[in-house]
Amino acid sequence: MALLKNERITLRALEPEDLALLYRLENDTSLWTVGNTLAPYSQYVLRQYIAESHRDIYELKQLRLVIEVNETGKAIGLIDLFDFDPHHRRSGTGILLDPDYQGGGIATETLSLLMEYAFSFLKLHQLYAHIPIENKPSHALYARCGFTVAGKLVGWLADGDGFQDVLVMQLFSPNSSKDL
Repeated sequence: MALLKNERITLRALEPEDLALLYRLENDTSLWTVGNTLAPYSQYVLRQYIAESHRDIYELKQLRLVIEVNETGKAIGLIDLFDFDPHHRRSGTGILLDPDYQGGGIATETLSLLMEYAFSFLKLHQLYAHIPIENKPSHALYARCGFTVAGKLVGWLADGDGFQDVLVMQLFSPNSSKDL
């Protein structure tokens, strides 16, 4: 099987045609509390972001991939590696999937493909995710893929009404030891 692809989905680079998807997801205010977004993004800024996305993960310290359905070619979400640290060989990860495609196993397949890429191609030692306590579907997704809870960050995310706690979930490469 090819890297970043299985029978159902492909993880691919951003294309100019992804502007509408990026615009919709980046400007969804319900998602802002889990990221660092404080204001809407213009189409102009997102076009520039797409134009610069060809740059290397070692330079940008992040990689955003589009989740595409093979059968239709439809882009249905995004998965990220962020805070990429080549010295410590670790990266954060996050996923956004169109609600119409949630619950059918695509998120699990997507995260599994990303893990294979991160551990076999990038040779990372570990991946981690910060997940709000209330986000049970994401906890279940990451647990299904082998991530375990490494800790809790108290009052980590401002949500407008106060602060949310976040679970830190972590996965080590099957090819490395935690004690390296």
